[in-house]
Amino acid sequence: MERLRALRGLFACVGCMPRPTRRRERGRVESPVPTCAVTLLLQHLQDQEGDRAQAYCELEHVLWEGDSRPPCGVVNRLLAEVSQDLTAAQGVTDSMRTAASNVLVALARTHFSLVMAELQGHLKATREMSKDFVLVTLNKLFSTYAPQCISFVWLTLAGLCSLVGQVRSGRTLRIACAVVKQWLEGVKVHLCSGKRCPWPATEKGQIYENLYQLFCSVVRNWQDCKEEKDKQAVLGAMASMMAVLLQEEQHREHIWEQLLWLVHQYQEVQDTCRGTKSLNIFLEALEEVQSVIPEDKILSVTSAVFYQLSDDTKQHSEADRAELTHCIMLQARICPEETVLFLQSQLGGQRKAGCVAALGLLGALARSDEPAMTEKMPQVVEAVQCLCTDPRTQVRRAILLFIKDLLSANTWSCSAWDVVGHIFSEFSHTTGRREAGDLSAQEAKEERALQELCVDILGSLDVSARGMSKLLWPRLLLYVVPAEYTGMLIPVSRCVQAMAKRGDLTVRDMEELDPHFLSSMFQGPLLTPQILLARLLVVAGNPVAGSELQAAALLLMQNLHSKIHTAVGAMWAAEIPLLLQCLKGKDESFQDSAEWEHRLLKFLRASLDTVEDEAWTKALSCELSRRLSSSPSSSGEKYFLYKALGTVLGACKEVLHVQQKLLQHLEEANAEEPSEAQGMISLLSHAAESNFHTVLDTLTMFASRLCKGRNGRISKLKKMQLDSMRAQATRRALILAHGSLALRASKEQLLARLEGDIVGNILLLYSCSCQDLQNKLALVQSITDFSSAFHAVGDFACFNSSLKGKLMEILMDLLKKYYLGTRVSPVPLKVVLALEQLSKLKPSLGSKDMSEMLTLCYKTIVIHPSARMMLKIKKSQQAAQYLQLLQTSLKALGRIMAVLLETETTRGFFRNTVHILQKSMTSDNMWERERALQICSQLLAAYEDLRRGDACKHFGSLVGLLAPLTCDPMPTSRQLAVTCLSSLLRIQAKAANRVIETGDIKSLCEGLNDCSTISQLRTLSKIAMMVCRNFPLEQTVDFMMAIEDTFRKARGMRVRAAGKWMITFLLMHGKDIHWDAALIVYILRSCMSSMKQNTFMPFLCQAMVILTRCHAEITIDNFFQMLEPTDSETWRRIREFYLREWRREKNEKES
Repeated sequence: MERLRALRGLFACVGCMPRPTRRRERGRVESPVPTCAVTLLLQHLQDQEGDRAQAYCELEHVLWEGDSRPPCGVVNRLLAEVSQDLTAAQGVTDSMRTAASNVLVALARTHFSLVMAELQGHLKATREMSKDFVLVTLNKLFSTYAPQCISFVWLTLAGLCSLVGQVRSGRTLRIACAVVKQWLEGVKVHLCSGKRCPWPATEKGQIYENLYQLFCSVVRNWQDCKEEKDKQAVLGAMASMMAVLLQEEQHREHIWEQLLWLVHQYQEVQDTCRGTKSLNIFLEALEEVQSVIPEDKILSVTSAVFYQLSDDTKQHSEADRAELTHCIMLQARICPEETVLFLQSQLGGQRKAGCVAALGLLGALARSDEPAMTEKMPQVVEAVQCLCTDPRTQVRRAILLFIKDLLSANTWSCSAWDVVGHIFSEFSHTTGRREAGDLSAQEAKEERALQELCVDILGSLDVSARGMSKLLWPRLLLYVVPAEYTGMLIPVSRCVQAMAKRGDLTVRDMEELDPHFLSSMFQGPLLTPQILLARLLVVAGNPVAGSELQAAALLLMQNLHSKIHTAVGAMWAAEIPLLLQCLKGKDESFQDSAEWEHRLLKFLRASLDTVEDEAWTKALSCELSRRLSSSPSSSGEKYFLYKALGTVLGACKEVLHVQQKLLQHLEEANAEEPSEAQGMISLLSHAAESNFHTVLDTLTMFASRLCKGRNGRISKLKKMQLDSMRAQATRRALILAHGSLALRASKEQLLARLEGDIVGNILLLYSCSCQDLQNKLALVQSITDFSSAFHAVGDFACFNSSLKGKLMEILMDLLKKYYLGTRVSPVPLKVVLALEQLSKLKPSLGSKDMSEMLTLCYKTIVIHPSARMMLKIKKSQQAAQYLQLLQTSLKALGRIMAVLLETETTRGFFRNTVHILQKSMTSDNMWERERALQICSQLLAAYEDLRRGDACKHFGSLVGLLAPLTCDPMPTSRQLAVTCLSSLLRIQAKAANRVIETGDIKSLCEGLNDCSTISQLRTLSKIAMMVCRNFPLEQTVDFMMAIEDTFRKARGMRVRAAGKWMITFLLMHGKDIHWDAALIVYILRSCMSSMKQNTFMPFLCQAMVILTRCHAEITIDNFFQMLEPTDSETWRRIREFYLREWRREKNEKES
């Protein structure tokens, strides 16, 4: 009871006497939770029974129950028991202390005053005890019962003040600092609550006085801490106390005096983030009281924080940087003038990290949009502008980031400095450094990052911001044309599109800009509509640029149409979205860059037709011509420029202008470069679409100039010029250009100019050129092109026969030169393609010419290359290209045969062709057999379409040739052989005018692809039965002769296939061929004589058995013939066997 009376006296002192209603705490209080639970647990604690920590946990659980309220007597006993463990100097673990502390927190729910009085008593006690968990419990109480704790603030501060003198370092110090920091945060909130402040003026003054005493005590006792954790704790506590003491003016002078110590302590701690947070607590309080701080003091804080931020030896996290930046921002709000001047002074320093940090902070200030900062931004911008020439990469990046911050919040501050121009200038600078190629990998990476930053800054601009349109337009137009800004067209396009939607593009004209600015930023001619359109066309047509950049160029064209020409607005609004759809891949017909170029050039021509302004079109051609002349051969845009210029010249009507531009670029072009040569051809071809005669006249003039005096008496210098590699390449390009012109000519133009001008010029240029591979290929390609063009005119057109003969002679000579012994070349293959087109022209070839051409083509393409050469080709880098050309040539040869079939008159063509094919189809070269089969399949398909019966006369021999190839090692050959057999059966059916049951022969073809030999032979037998069922028996001998040829020359599976086919045929028709039986026996006899592989004798023996059964007399008569020296041992044995058997049967009959 004495203890309770003491506590009541303490409460009276502190002004928190319990209410009268609480007097019942003296008696028993009913509770839904039985009192015996707390009492029982307390009894266990007092009797030292069981685990004390566990008992504390159970006790805490009971005390937190909804309405539990133990009696005061139990509470007093419980406080005494818990306090022993809480303050014991030794012998108690931290886990038990924690459990005891939690019990006090739970008990404070119903007896807060008693618990607080108990803790305050321990806090002020001078005897030896542990106060760590007393402080911890005070912290927990404030966290849980902050409103009730407020009444005990000044008492707690007094207790902490007495504690400071007793502790010098360690955990107790750190916990005490945490209590100070936490309690003062609550105090600060309540002090700033105005009328709602819970303390009267006297008590408020007492709080300030106690806090000041605590502050002075901490300064005296804890300023010289050595441990890092202690320093950080004291720094936080000091900052919190100073933040509260700032509210009272009488203590401010002392605060300013201790501020330097606070800064010094901040510089010493290693955890910058925690130290900065402590400083921020003080600065936030300083900002609220709006007190004038001495200049030297705020500069010391600024310097300390800035040094931490700019110290490149420390790796600050993003959170640390954000905290440091926030600290500087607070200082700038408190002392804007001093902070800005300090940061500006750091821009001129030699320390790179300091300069970068200052730029970052200035950018943050610009972004803050504070009125005080907004006023000072112009002078800041001027200061930053002085750094534009700094070569250091980090500084350049920091300047760009500053500009990004500035543009996002403060566009009007940019009037003194063209920040947009600096972005483009920086992009150009980085582009130049990267293209120079002398950077290390790290430097190249940094420069690329700078370029990406430039693009990001411009792309992230909000054009709706006040003053942004005025800043950007029409300044952005200046950066569309120069090539060094190509990579910036995407954000430029985005900005222009956004301004176009807002209607800002008509606000200002180019003339309103400063002329000095124009001359410095845009070197060269004025920004005319033609310059703008040419630039955007080049970007849109350059496949290397990428679809995103091409789309940006098209969008710029659409949004700037009024700056280019007023007539194209409606047309571009309809057409450009379609082009953009192609770029996005939504149009299935858009497949490659060639198709894209075609669409873009078609769009250009439609635009020119819409403009209908000759002077404007000529100006555009001049601009494209200028760009073409200045563009290097290696650039990806030059090839498109040739096409674009040709398209524009095609729309020009002034002949002299067109000829002048064509001659200019024909002379300038270096045809030794393949891209330049192709560009010349494209230029002429596109220009000829509407100016065919003008272009052809210009070509004729230029060709005659190139060949003039080539074979006559000329000076040595002139001869060197005509014989130079460049002149040779130019002539070659012109040869190809004539063929390309023919393809684009109309029927009337072609009939009027082909033989005299186009072909004449081609032959003239070829005669003046050296006969190297490239010139031959050019001639052949040109002949192919104009022949194809002339054939497309129609059947009524007739080509000059003597000229056709001359061209045929040239092509045949080329074939002969490349036949036998020459290395693999594309020339003969392309000659076949040319012959295909030339053979279609009327008048038709004579039989002799036809036969000679066909034989040469066949030898060049089918017989060659050899097997060894094919192996070399397959290993070469150009294998795919050559093999594709070979396949194309084979198809062309097949088409030549189809043309010759239509025009031949002697009906002997098929016989001659089969004779040529026979040798290749039995060749040991499997590739040759495959090529022969491909030709055969095309030949039979052509015969089938013509509905002619010539092939029926050779049915037997062809089946005999094709039969062994159904088991060829190459799968394609097997399939082709079955295809040929199917065609033969259909031809046979049409000739006989009857239906032939062929079954599902396509499904049988799949069986031939099986890897199993047995499966292949089984499928082969089915196909053989199908063919033999429709076999004309009058061609049996031809079939057997062809099979014999296979037995003689072939090996492996082909011989087995031939044997299978022969046996199948004899089994089906052996009885029906008695008139050919003797001849068949003779064929088999001679075949046995020449066979070198005894492995396949069983097929011949089986054939003899079948014949003997079907035609015994004829067979025996043949056996009675005298043996010849060439007869094989196998034949002798067969003969002896059958003669012996015949005599035995005869004797049996006679007996």
